[in-house]
Amino acid sequence: MSASPSTEDFLAVASDFQLGMLDTERPHPKTIHLADWARNELPTAISALRAVDRDALQILEGRLGQLAPLRSTIRTVIDRGDRIFLCGCGATGRLSIALEILARQGLLRGATAENVIGFMAGGDAALIRAIERFEDHPEYAERQLVELGFRKGDLLIASTEGGETPFVIGATETAAAAGGEPPFFLYCNPDDLLREHVARSRRVLDNEDIRKINLAVGPMALSGSTRMQASTVLMAAIGFSMGSAELERAFESWKTWAVDQLDWSFLAPFIEAEASAYQSGDQVIYEPGPFRISVLTDTTERSPTFALPAFERAASQEPASLCYLHVPDSDSASQAWKNLLQRAPRPLEWGTLQHLTGAEAIARFDFSSGAPERRRSATGRPQRIFRIDRVKGSIRWQFGNLEHHIPVPEGITPLGENLLLKMLLNAHSTLVMGRLGRYEDNLMTYVAANNFKLIDRAIRYTLLLLKRHHGLEPSYDTVARTLLNERAGVAPGEPIVLRTLATVLRLHAP
Repeated sequence: MSASPSTEDFLAVASDFQLGMLDTERPHPKTIHLADWARNELPTAISALRAVDRDALQILEGRLGQLAPLRSTIRTVIDRGDRIFLCGCGATGRLSIALEILARQGLLRGATAENVIGFMAGGDAALIRAIERFEDHPEYAERQLVELGFRKGDLLIASTEGGETPFVIGATETAAAAGGEPPFFLYCNPDDLLREHVARSRRVLDNEDIRKINLAVGPMALSGSTRMQASTVLMAAIGFSMGSAELERAFESWKTWAVDQLDWSFLAPFIEAEASAYQSGDQVIYEPGPFRISVLTDTTERSPTFALPAFERAASQEPASLCYLHVPDSDSASQAWKNLLQRAPRPLEWGTLQHLTGAEAIARFDFSSGAPERRRSATGRPQRIFRIDRVKGSIRWQFGNLEHHIPVPEGITPLGENLLLKMLLNAHSTLVMGRLGRYEDNLMTYVAANNFKLIDRAIRYTLLLLKRHHGLEPSYDTVARTLLNERAGVAPGEPIVLRTLATVLRLHAP
């Protein structure tokens, strides 16, 4: 696998990855001014993000009837002694592993470490860092599925925000070819757009051995940031299908609490305080209480979304990430991982990728009790503690002298708590990054262009900014060549979109 595609590599297949027409890639009309609001009108920004989440969940509520076959099949498969496999890539991979953990914590009756298995592109190591271009390879999905022991009679539930991720499609087609339980394929773009523009998606839509559930909910609050509404809707759809005999009533009760009744304005001082900590040179350590996988997910997804240093490996010379995870009740890295996943990690010992995906690579991400002091010693910077935990029927947020309790009504399950926390943390971290200038308008200008899909996204955002702010409309190929040439010189944390924008403007200067 080539780590960095060349200009000609990308242009040869660019038509397969030009996805700007898809809902999940388009700018949301309600958040065009998100960057300005994050800096100057924080209550407006919080209200806008809550409204977009509410809209997405309202759409899902109208489609809950589509989930009946998924719910009944999950129950049938577990009762007859076969297994459930949950698969995704990036954000949907993390939600697949989160649902595996929640299933064993009581969400799914009869779930064990042996019969509910969540996996993602790149294996458990990719929870922390995406393995560059792994998602572009459907054959890797087949290999992971086979190595996990998938057999006839098992059920694969595959989720992909865009409906076009090659890795997830590869896993789905492999499961369908097994000839047993037809897999489910959940996605968030309209069928007509996928069928017209994406050949690999059309192949899935036309495959009668794959059961499709379309949960299209429109654009993301931050353009292309599918860790937000799309992955929330997918996690809710699969999670409520696992957990509730009265799915519609349980979902309505949770949604009413989470986005209709709950006041999200408490986020404002926490957003201001965390952004201020970074601006003063401090770093943040998150202590997640019982919400380990949800907090890990949000904090690690900040790196690819905003081109921040990823969680650093222990005893390395890598730049320290702005924030990190701390699992206090763990005496070693291996114990911290077991506490996080509620099982031992699943490495991929794959030859030339082993240094990224193997057991030794996973163990170098150390969240154990020594993490705060190790980071303090290595960086010389204060490590500010951000605690999120469950206290007396509420979810408590605590950072510095700030403290807020979110009352949890009776009947709200751990799934509901984690879904709410996911949305709140998504809003919180997105607006922290907005205050730090990590996006323009509502465009991911700091997107990490490390696979074909993200290269296309960076090209499109450059084109959009050129047209929106400078009245220029160069060709796609021109910007693609400029961006791919600039990649080699991009410094850590430098926005490839803005660097490419500056180069194109310089070339067009009179």
